[in-house]
Amino acid sequence: MWQTLIYSLIGGAALLYALYSWVIPSIVQYHPDLALIWHDRFVQQVLNTLTQSTRPQRLLAAVQKDATRGDPRSVVQAIDHFCRQKEWAMNVGDEKGRILDSVVSEVNPGVVLELGTYCAYSTVRIASLLPPHARLITLEFNPDYAAVARQVIAWAGLEDKIQLVVGASGDWIPKLKEQFGVKTLDLVFLDHWKDRYLPDTKLMEECGLLRKGSILLADNVICPGTPDYLEYVRNSPRYKSQYFKSHLEYTKVEDGLEKSTFLG
Repeated sequence: MWQTLIYSLIGGAALLYALYSWVIPSIVQYHPDLALIWHDRFVQQVLNTLTQSTRPQRLLAAVQKDATRGDPRSVVQAIDHFCRQKEWAMNVGDEKGRILDSVVSEVNPGVVLELGTYCAYSTVRIASLLPPHARLITLEFNPDYAAVARQVIAWAGLEDKIQLVVGASGDWIPKLKEQFGVKTLDLVFLDHWKDRYLPDTKLMEECGLLRKGSILLADNVICPGTPDYLEYVRNSPRYKSQYFKSHLEYTKVEDGLEKSTFLG
């Protein structure tokens, strides 16, 4: 009887492990709503409870374990490995990250604004490609995310290129000229709350932060989606817009980046 019970428990545990590790992830990676619910709600909460830590803290531990201090590319690779092999996270990801890299290299910006730092994955990607004397200002609303991001940036050795500011984008955008001596922005990477893309874009216009030729690059325009923002930049005579089709970070769900050039 005990032997049967033990075999049943082992079999049940193996089945649950298979469902958790392979079966469910394989199914949800093609479905936008299911993918976000599974990774961002269920798995995250389970691991938070089991490990008594947060996803950003676990990501930071992976960076400190696997990345070479002072090597930005190894930091990016360590985060990508963590997100593909261990635990999904809401970075721009490796696939869309290559599009981000190409835009940064093309623009060769002197001043970059990033809206939404999270754990500094895209921050590190951008800053590592900037020319000498260029700078990146990155805004993060969540102080816990910002605390982790500072450590990731330090591990990458990029503190001299990055200014991380904690607070709401709507509060800080009007202060950029006065507080940081910004005249205009060469490149803006939008990857924060999706319902803030449009109001923050209009706020940057009102504050005179966009010049003719300024580039806005927006992530997650399909999943979870930013329909009001897309409607605006694709139909406004002030922008020339281009969509780069890709996938939601570390899944097969369609997503993409919208590159919009401000025409004045």
